This record gives sequence, structure tokens and C-alpha cells, in this order.
Amino acid sequence: MLTWQQLHDLKCAELLDAADGWAAVSTQADAARDRISGEMIRGLEATQKGVAAPAAIGRLRRLDRNYDYIRTECGLVRTTLSSLVYELIGFQGQLKDALDDAASLGFTVAADGSVSYPAGGQSAIPDRPNPGGSVSADTPVMSRPPTLSTLHPGLVDPNPNRAKAQDIADRIRRVLTAAREADEHFSTALTRLKAEPGLDVTDATWKDAAADLAAVRKVSGDRLKKTIPTGASPAERHDWWTHLSPSQRDEYLAACPDIIGNLDGIPAVVRDEANRENLQMLIGKLAGVDDKEARAKLDGMRSIDQQLGAGSEPPMYLLGIGDEGNGRAIVSYGNPDTAKNVSAYVPGFGTKLDTSFAGNDLKRAHDTAVGARLVDPDNPTASIAWLGYDAPQFAPEKFLLVDKLTENFAVADDHDANAGATSYNEFMAGISATHETGDPHVTAVGHSYGSLTVGLAAQRDGGIPGADDIILVGSPGTEARTADALGVGRDHVYVGAAKNDIVTQLPSKAEVNGTVTGTLLGGPALGGYLGRTFERATGGPDQLYFGTDPASHTFGARRFATGDGPPLLDGGQLISSIVDWDKDPKLPSPDVSAHSHYFDPDADRISARNIARIVAGKGDKIDHEDPR
Repeated sequence: MLTWQQLHDLKCAELLDAADGWAAVSTQADAARDRISGEMIRGLEATQKGVAAPAAIGRLRRLDRNYDYIRTECGLVRTTLSSLVYELIGFQGQLKDALDDAASLGFTVAADGSVSYPAGGQSAIPDRPNPGGSVSADTPVMSRPPTLSTLHPGLVDPNPNRAKAQDIADRIRRVLTAAREADEHFSTALTRLKAEPGLDVTDATWKDAAADLAAVRKVSGDRLKKTIPTGASPAERHDWWTHLSPSQRDEYLAACPDIIGNLDGIPAVVRDEANRENLQMLIGKLAGVDDKEARAKLDGMRSIDQQLGAGSEPPMYLLGIGDEGNGRAIVSYGNPDTAKNVSAYVPGFGTKLDTSFAGNDLKRAHDTAVGARLVDPDNPTASIAWLGYDAPQFAPEKFLLVDKLTENFAVADDHDANAGATSYNEFMAGISATHETGDPHVTAVGHSYGSLTVGLAAQRDGGIPGADDIILVGSPGTEARTADALGVGRDHVYVGAAKNDIVTQLPSKAEVNGTVTGTLLGGPALGGYLGRTFERATGGPDQLYFGTDPASHTFGARRFATGDGPPLLDGGQLISSIVDWDKDPKLPSPDVSAHSHYFDPDADRISARNIARIVAGKGDKIDHEDPR
């Protein structure tokens, strides 16, 4: 059992040296991992062909995961030791204060913590002080000096030194009790930090690593977590991070990768490092959950993990990852802290963290990065796919189901967009804070419902931080009457609206109300008539569901050319003939892919090229199209 002498003599500097040693191992493992993934694997992929190459690459990827796990666990050992030292230094300080008080009073502290005190005070015998004695923290309360005037004087030692000695003994006991508890808890946490035999680092291994992280945080009392300025502005967070020592930064990365990785204002390289680790822990966590939503997120995360491992050009940076809501993921192609041109794309209806996002939405960001580099080869571009909010979860074709208009439009309100707008602006402020030159060309890009999110973000006080241009594609409206309300000037608001994109032709809210009422009263024909009547009476033909059509003359933005996209139906069938297509497999299904082709150079070369020009700061080179 820990004694006060052991606590007093403990050399905390040696424990700190041990923590530094574990930190060095973690750093070396990180460097080895970088060399494997950044040099060896990419080198093999670029130069070697044949059946042996994939096998060698597979073994290297396995080794890469081992080094990643070593880095994580050694970092946690370092954090645990550092936190223990932090606690023990505090306990040593309290013990020293008690011992110093004892020495100044001429008291003696025994090995068992008892305190001896000298004679003192005036006794009943003239010229003879009250005798000295010894007390410990175990001394019965009734024989201690009184704290209440009602206490019988016969039960009390009249020597005033006794009360002081008792206080010192109690303080020593309290600090020893706390130190022993800390020692026990931290020992338990350190015991957890060991790997099972073997070389395979599986989902279960990372799940155990997540539990290790939770255990370390618990014993450390979230010491580091409490000091992270999560409530500060991105600029203030960046300043905080900048003034940390390299050792302090490593400790935060080891103990709080989920917080640091998702904290706006932290440099992109740091966020990427933290989130790659957090991604593995989330995969381990979700692998043990058997429900549909968890499986969808797990599949999406695994797809992102595979793409990170495979590498890309421009390189990928994982700027955010989480399993809250419908899932969170922020991926950048190119480093936004060093790129001259930075774009941040917000997806829309039906988007969530799944394989569709990991495939389709990430591809849109990648296509934009590649296209912008072709337009401006002299300056690097970072193109970001930002899934930092929950979008309404239904597909665009559901708008065609007249009998479900009420249900469809009930979820198509601006609640999610408003929440997303706040988070998006926070993220964009972080991009401005961490950029190394402080003067990138920034483009905010919103697709589908994401254009509403971007539009609402632009209408907040101060607009979208750092934004020079705004692109709205496949937009159902922004709740702005004109482009002037978006804060960058109408000449810097660009709109793409394909002829056959159903979302850019959604009815206004007045028309929806009329259609629903009419349908209930007299069927689709009366619904359509009343809807058009209400729309003309309350808004005019330039109104979509979320306000003025961004592609209209009234809105005043610069409309760029796009492909028409495929028609909803082949053969010119009427929409009214397929209102029940989801119920009757004999009816033709609508083709809504015109809503999804804007970024794809293979499906819509015209639109993708125009988007790339705007992102590269060449908006004056776009192919124009007349407003509606």
C-alpha cells in the first residue's frame, strides 16, 4: 500500500520519461505507417503488374494496419501515464504543504501518518503547559478538539497544538487515499492496453481500442477533453492548437481523436490523422450492431476506408467522421490549407453516410478537383464533399407520387437545412482560419436540398465565411427572393438547372397546398387546376417549393449551360399515368438521373466543365444559358 513517504519520494520526472518513451514508439509507428502507405504501396501500384503485386500490396496493407494500431495503443499508454503523473504531482503538492506545516510547527510525522505535537497552552498547574501527544487520522472524533460550544470540555485535550496536529494528520490521510485510488484506477487502465497475440488487426481489435480510449478517459477524469476549446470560434481554436507544444498535440491526438478530428479550426493534416484513427474505432463499434441503419453506416465507412487506403490523386483528407444522426463524413480531395482554390459541396435529398455517399458524392468532389486542375494547372485545388448535417431522407422521384404529396412535402421543410447552415458556416470559418496563406478562392456548392442549406448559410449575418462564389445546382430554391441576398453579389452566384431535372421544377408551397386540396376533393385533375391557380395568385410562375427559382430572371443569378439529361419517361408518357409506379411494376419507372449528372464529366460534360471553371476562379469563362 502506498505510504506518504513513497508518495513524497516518487520521481514523477521518471514517469514522464517513460511516457515520452511510449510517445516516441507511437511516433515511430506513425512514420512507418506513412512510409508503407505513402511510398511502398503507391510505388508498387504504380510500377508492378502481375499476380504477385496484389499479394504484396495486401501484406503491406496488413502491416499498415498493425502500425496504425501500435501507434494508437502506444499513444494511449503515453496519455495514461501522463495523466497519472498529472494527478500524482497534485497529490505530492498537497502532501508537501501538510509536511511543511508540520515542520514549521515543530511537529513530527511518523511513517504511519500519525503526527506528534509538543506541549503547549496553559494547564491548571501553574507554569506547566499541557503535555504533548500524538494523533492520527483514525483518532476518534469525540476526543478531538471541539468545533461546537456544546461539546463537554472534559472530552477535549486542552493543548492547542493537538487541533493543528489533527488537521495535518487528516490532510495526509485524505491525500494518500486519493493517491491510492488513482494508482489503482490507472493501473487497471494500463492493464487493458495490451493486444491479443497474432498479427491480424480486425474490426474487433479496433472495437477494443475504442473501449481502451473510453477507459483512459474515465480514469483521467477527461483531463484533456475538458481543456479543448470546443465552445470557441474556429479562429480561437486554431490559435489554441498553434500554441501547443508538439508533445501536447500528440497527447490530444492520442486521447481525443474523435474531438480533434471533427473540430473546425484544426489544420487539415491533423484532422485527417485523427479521423483515420477514429474511423477504425467506429468501424469496430458498428460491426457489432445488428440493425439496418448501423449496417448502412458501416458499409459507407468501410468504403471510405478502402478509398483512403488505395490513395487518390489529388490525395484524400478525412476532415470529419461520425455515426450521429444519418452519419457524418467530410472528405477533401487536396489539402484545403494549402490549395489556392477550395470548394465545399453540400449534398441533398436522401443523402446519408452509406455506400451511395461513399461512391457517388465522393466522386462528385473528386471530379470537381480533377476538372478544376485542368482549368487551372498552375494552382492546387481542394474539393470537399461535406456531409455535416442530416438531409431529408427521400428520393427525388417520390415527388411524383400525387397520392403522397402531403407525406412527401411534410418532411421537405427547412429545419434540416437551417441546422446544416450553422454547421456549414462553422466549417467554412475553420477553412479560413487554417489556410496557410489566408487568401484562397473559395466556392460554396449546393446540390438539390443542399442548395437550400448553402442558401440559408449565405443569408446568415456575415454570409458564408470566406466564400467568393456560390454554385447552386438542381435547386428547389434557397428562400431568397434574389441572388443579392446571398452576400457575394449576384454576378458571383451561379446556377445550373437541367431541362429534365424534376427537382428544379417542383411546385411552390401554394401550388402543393392547392393540389393536395383539389386531389382530396376531386382527384388529380382538380388538384392540378387548383394548384396552378393558387400558385399564380400567391407567387407567380418563378416560384419553387423553397422560394424563387434560382434559374429564373427574377432571381438574377448567372445561369450556366448544362446538358438536358434524360427525360423522365420514354415515349412521352404523361406523369399522371405513373402516379402509382412504385405500386405497380408494370408501369414505367421515371428516370430522374438528370438531377444527378451535374458534376459527372461523362454524363454531363458541359455542366462539369462549367463547375470546374467557377471553382478554379474562372467564372468569366462559363458557357452561359438564358434564365427561365
